[in-house]
Amino acid sequence: MAQQIPLVDYLVLGDDPHLVANECTSCGARYFDRRNACASCEATGFKKVDIPTTGEVRTFTIVTFAAPGIPVPYVAAVVDCEGTSVRANLINVTPDPEHVTTGMKVRLATEVIGTDDNGTEAVGFGFEPLGG
Repeated sequence: MAQQIPLVDYLVLGDDPHLVANECTSCGARYFDRRNACASCEATGFKKVDIPTTGEVRTFTIVTFAAPGIPVPYVAAVVDCEGTSVRANLINVTPDPEHVTTGMKVRLATEVIGTDDNGTEAVGFGFEPLGG
């Protein structure tokens, strides 16, 4: 198997891919990027927490125009993972209003988005319909 690296620091690969957020130890606000202080309460203590891998689409847009080289259309969404909002693309779904709806149940999915000259794969994430 090729070596894989996550596209973002908060994506954990392996047998159980998942996202990890920085949670404020004072108010519980969660952030995927590094913070020196909480934007919600200004506290400076954080701990790492695993984010649930399933969620519900809260809002979405179907992108039909993008920078050159970016395939369109695609679905950009905000997914609620048990109280944590995650911005991500929806993948493995037809990008039209007949197949994507608010309230749709989804799960985290990873995909190889590029390979370097040494065969190392860059792995990104999105959310795909739970099916059924």
